[in-house]
Amino acid sequence: MSALASPASLKGVLSAREAAAFLAEGFRRGGTEAVELPIADGGEGTGEVLGARARERVHVTDAFGRERVAPIRALADGTAVVEAAEVIPLDPQRLDPLTASSRGLGELIARVEAERLLVCLGGTATVDGGEGLREALDELPAPTTVLCDAIVPLRDAARRFAAQKGATPEQAELLERRLASMTELAPYAELPGAGAAGGLGAALASLGAELVPGAQEVLERLRFRERVRKAGVVVTGEGAVDGTTATGKAPGEALRVCLDQGVRCVVFGGRVEVQLSGAEMIALSGDPARAADDLVELGERLSGQP
Repeated sequence: MSALASPASLKGVLSAREAAAFLAEGFRRGGTEAVELPIADGGEGTGEVLGARARERVHVTDAFGRERVAPIRALADGTAVVEAAEVIPLDPQRLDPLTASSRGLGELIARVEAERLLVCLGGTATVDGGEGLREALDELPAPTTVLCDAIVPLRDAARRFAAQKGATPEQAELLERRLASMTELAPYAELPGAGAAGGLGAALASLGAELVPGAQEVLERLRFRERVRKAGVVVTGEGAVDGTTATGKAPGEALRVCLDQGVRCVVFGGRVEVQLSGAEMIALSGDPARAADDLVELGERLSGQP
């Protein structure tokens, strides 16, 4: 048996690359050949997974107006890459979606000088419909493709995801009404991905960007399907497997490919709140301090299974 170690990041705990390395280490300790292929969907770590290298670092503001330094990365072909999660990240220490602004991402994009731009959306503190971004950015600096971590319309930016960003049910309703009142976004509201990153998908589409499913695009660029065909088992997962995992997140898309190819797929989570059809589900300890050890032990355990 050969194993494909393809986790997404465990947000705030391990990057996708680190998680893949620990999983593979466990498989190898158990005598099983393992290939590390970390994945992403537009959320944190997408640029690293795609092999983008930091080209310059720019002073911007985070979701709450504090100074932050964020990178502009570049792929081998010169395409610039920026990640929303590196500018306006979801910070468990400050959850306030009513005031969080996407302005810093607009400031970063305005500094891009490239023939093409890839914007990675996911893992943000914001549900502002890109209002802050549009205040800082009148036009896109280059033809732009947006990798959306959630393939949902604009109305779902608050309805389905605001609670994760600290909103009470009453605040989520307020945010939903606020997004619906943004008439300038109405022509883009039903686009798949319009609701990604608190409505940033719709905002970038209004400036002329193309929205694409982030996980599908990343897996295609990594030739994931081809790698799956050669594997005896694929192990993927993230920090929390919940109701959003199947709405465009990387582990959900990895599972879909495995099912299509008839390859065994194991999905882990620090927390497992939902069961994904067709996957072998494994809950880790849930202790961030044990995450690395959990993944090594998981690889060892699976290496002994047919």
